[in-house]
This record gives sequence, C-alpha cells and structure tokens, in this order.
Amino acid sequence: MITIWHNPRCSKSRQTLALVEAKGEVTVRRYLEDAPSVEELTEARALLGLPVIDMMRAKESLFKDLGLSKSDDDATLLAAMAENPKLIERPIVLTNGKAALGRPPETVLDIL
Repeated sequence: MITIWHNPRCSKSRQTLALVEAKGEVTVRRYLEDAPSVEELTEARALLGLPVIDMMRAKESLFKDLGLSKSDDDATLLAAMAENPKLIERPIVLTNGKAALGRPPETVLDIL
C-alpha cells in the first residue's frame, strides 16, 4: 500500500501524486486536515533517514512566528509539526517500510 501526505495546493505534491498513482493504488492523506501525530512523524523521520529539520518548512513564516530554530531539539520540532502541519515539508510518500520526500517528485520512484 502506498500513502502520500498530500497538499493539493502544492504543485510538487500534485506532481508526486500523479507519479505515485501511475504505480498503483494510493491512499491520499491530506495532512493539513488530518495532521500526523508526533509518533507518526517520528516513524516517518526514521524511514526517511533525514534529520527532523529536513522534514520541515523552516522558511515558512510560521516557523519564525513560533520562535523555532534550526538548532531546536527533535522533540520540539516534531511537536511543532504535529500541532502545525503547515510546517511539514511536502509531499511524503510511505510504502512497504520505506519513505521518500517528493522534492523533486521523481525521488519517490526509488521506493516504489
């Protein structure tokens, strides 16, 4: 099963969704409306193999407005994403115990 954390207003997310749909059935999770929990974000981070900060939209004004810093600990950053899903970099594709960030969209093809 393939799941994509998707924002339909984002062109990269739409492009990634199209690539994923061409590979089979996909579950679309509109993460802005159905925010992942800290536990789900932690699991996604482990599958991505990225630092937590690389999962975040650190240039988003909300990041600064919340007083966040790139040097904050993982727990602080994960909690901020769970409470403010707008901070999650998009899209994230999860399948078969693997994950990829669709930036660029073709990156997800490696896990499909």
